[in-house]
Amino acid sequence: MFTGIVETLAQIISIRNEGTNRTFVLKASIQPELKIDQSVSHNGVCLTVDALGEDWYSVTAIQETLQRTNLGEWKEGDFVNLERCMRADGRLDGHFVQGHVDTTGTCESITDRNGSWEFVIRYEATEPEYITVPKGSITVNGTSLTVVKSETGLFSIEIIPYTYENTVFRYLKQGQKVNLEFDILGKYLIRYMEQRNP
Repeated sequence: MFTGIVETLAQIISIRNEGTNRTFVLKASIQPELKIDQSVSHNGVCLTVDALGEDWYSVTAIQETLQRTNLGEWKEGDFVNLERCMRADGRLDGHFVQGHVDTTGTCESITDRNGSWEFVIRYEATEPEYITVPKGSITVNGTSLTVVKSETGLFSIEIIPYTYENTVFRYLKQGQKVNLEFDILGKYLIRYMEQRNP
């Protein structure tokens, strides 16, 4: 379980394919604190640390993960958001995040608001729980954010300067794919109502 509060960025230093799997070797400031078999959110995707070096670590994504997320588009030199799993005695500063990406969206536009940045994200609303509500929570590339405007298959978010400078949003370009995880409480509520009123 995560909170969507990004700790730091990691940079991809190499990528190798092993059958249908893809292994990413990364470096990050928190690398000395990582342990093998530890779960870490990478752009909102929960991946397991499978090897550690002096100044690097690696994680492996299976084919299903590559197809469901934006990991298949990662390149050497790219930066990704990192968050270690939530501590049981810690504050929940974001919202409940599983690290299980529901779908991807596309960054449709980026507008500089002279103090913040508006990002508009378009996605395919293929499931009933793939909905957003104004002032509700959404996870974009592992970052817990508040929805500003919401339509079917489209929503906007506002990024403050601190978040912009300390996450991958400063590297995000129009047309790029982003990972989306919708609010787990909303997903459970919709499934419950479907069972009660089929």
